[in-house]
Amino acid sequence: MTDTENTIAPELLNDERALRLSKREYYIARGVNPYPEHSEVTDYVRDIVAKYADLATGEDTEDVVKIGGRIVAKRGQGKIMFLVVRDTTADIQLFCRINDMSEADWELLRNLDLGDIVNVEGVVVRTKRGELSIAPRALTLLSKAVRPLPEKFHGLSDKETRYRQRYVDLIVNDDVRETFRKRSAIVSAFRRYMEADEYMEVETPILQTIQGGATAKPFITHFNALNQECFLRIATELPLKRLLVGGFERVYEIGRIFRNEGMDQTHNPEFTTMEAYRAYSDLEGMKELAEGVIKAANAAIGNPEQIEYQGQTIDLSGTWPSIPMTKVVSNALGVEVDLDTPVERLVELCHENKIETKSEWGAGKLIAELYDEIGEPSLVNPTFVVDYPVEVSPLAKRYEDEPRLTHRFELVIAGHEYANAFSELNDPVDQAERFHAEIAERDSGDDEAMQFDADYVRALEYGMPPAGGIGIGIDRVVMLLTNQPSIRDVLLFPHMKPEAGAKNGAAEAKAAEEAAAGAKGGAYAANKQPTLDLSKVAIEPLFEDYVDFDTFSKSDFRAVKVKACEAVKKSKKLLNFTLDDGTGTDRTILSGIHAFYEPEDLVGKTLVAITNLPPRAMMGIDSCGMLLSAIHTEDGEERLNLLQLDDSIPAGAKLY
Repeated sequence: MTDTENTIAPELLNDERALRLSKREYYIARGVNPYPEHSEVTDYVRDIVAKYADLATGEDTEDVVKIGGRIVAKRGQGKIMFLVVRDTTADIQLFCRINDMSEADWELLRNLDLGDIVNVEGVVVRTKRGELSIAPRALTLLSKAVRPLPEKFHGLSDKETRYRQRYVDLIVNDDVRETFRKRSAIVSAFRRYMEADEYMEVETPILQTIQGGATAKPFITHFNALNQECFLRIATELPLKRLLVGGFERVYEIGRIFRNEGMDQTHNPEFTTMEAYRAYSDLEGMKELAEGVIKAANAAIGNPEQIEYQGQTIDLSGTWPSIPMTKVVSNALGVEVDLDTPVERLVELCHENKIETKSEWGAGKLIAELYDEIGEPSLVNPTFVVDYPVEVSPLAKRYEDEPRLTHRFELVIAGHEYANAFSELNDPVDQAERFHAEIAERDSGDDEAMQFDADYVRALEYGMPPAGGIGIGIDRVVMLLTNQPSIRDVLLFPHMKPEAGAKNGAAEAKAAEEAAAGAKGGAYAANKQPTLDLSKVAIEPLFEDYVDFDTFSKSDFRAVKVKACEAVKKSKKLLNFTLDDGTGTDRTILSGIHAFYEPEDLVGKTLVAITNLPPRAMMGIDSCGMLLSAIHTEDGEERLNLLQLDDSIPAGAKLY
């Protein structure tokens, strides 16, 4: 037992955090500041290891070094102790001998805990076992860690804990730190490449009054000083192209984008992009940029041109091919389609592939839907998908000889989009017409369609030179080049639902607003399409046929807890639920309720499921059961409310 432990009440000795807090008080009571202001670090472990690589076994030096770092291992007792200290570059052993240190420093050494941050001054030696070490002469505690490090943090099956406590993740997991070092190197490589090509880096507003530059649902906030509603930007495109009008020929911005949409393996509500625009360029110039900057980033982190990504070999070498969208779709379908294919046939093909359609969609929109669902996932090596229909490219320039198509490409790698580029539209009349078409889409219920940006049209009327423009998803590039399966693995602080019992200002403000309006609290996930007027509700008639009791009793109704919920990729309505059904094995159920609920709002809720239905394949995923909802019709439109139970009901409880 150490000296500080002798002063602690016996009942606290099994409480690690209480023990450490008592040590903190012990130091303070004796006039030792466990969080001093001054530290002196002149050396780093990586440099020491390189400089003394040839030091012979058992040899001492008189070379004094001063390092700072966190204690990650400790062993030994008596007159010799061994510690491992980790600084920002590497780990090194401390070979501690009682005769080399003052009595006060030796007492401090004996009482140090894993996680404490220390300043070490000592000489470089190599032990008789061949371990390069520092033999401390002086030791200073710089930060007392009062919470112990987890022993098996890397092996946690619940990655949510690692994402939420990223600081611990970085402390204990070398591979996580390396991923974010590589991310920094990748972003730096992007900037060096752009600067070498004479692009100017600029900054554009995050708060915007017009929703434009992309089709996405924005976050809305209030600007108090102007008493004005604003959007967090969903793209940087329109401000950057205004700069082309103003006379800058090559501009780019690396920055955060905000889209109020779902989260999955490749989507986060806030993410990082690089958008770049070059006057007197075109789509071919943007292909060169995309290929060049990604190859430069790959080389910057020491990768070969052939990389492994989630079990697939990706070849980044050579010139990347360009393939028209209709050809990609035809290859995936095994049936030739193009813009002249009858709409009825395209609708039929969509329905065969479980793709929902709308009656007003033309051939271009239908082909784009087929591409999103089955074409894009079929591409592995880097491919520029070109010749996009004008219906899905409101900001791109049309082909002069085929006005139904636009000069646009998406770069697809491993079935995912990494870049989106255009030969930019600079005809103000055409641009205004396309904005009006977007407004029509908004009026028909598409809240992701762009708004009319009169100032941008006015800017184009002053004349914008022909230009190429591109947006590249930085997070996805980092995922690809570091072989990470989820966007959360390459974001230092991914967005998370609050911990149980946690409060934040936004949540409290929302609760106060709901209370003032007489709304019920947040015990149940709110429906995105609530019923407001019960006089308009129509109920389906009751079944007249009887179901015998034996048949009914074979259905196993259970209470289930939602462990995770995410939107199914390429599906506008399916949600993928991971459920605790009380058996100890996760259950997967897919439900087409995304129009009514956001997936993140359902996590942690208690629902009702039929658990003994045979598996049913949906979008390539086996759905093992059915979640129960209450359905009615309102103004001719179907409405749905998911059945939600009190959280006190345990998972697996059978319903009778």
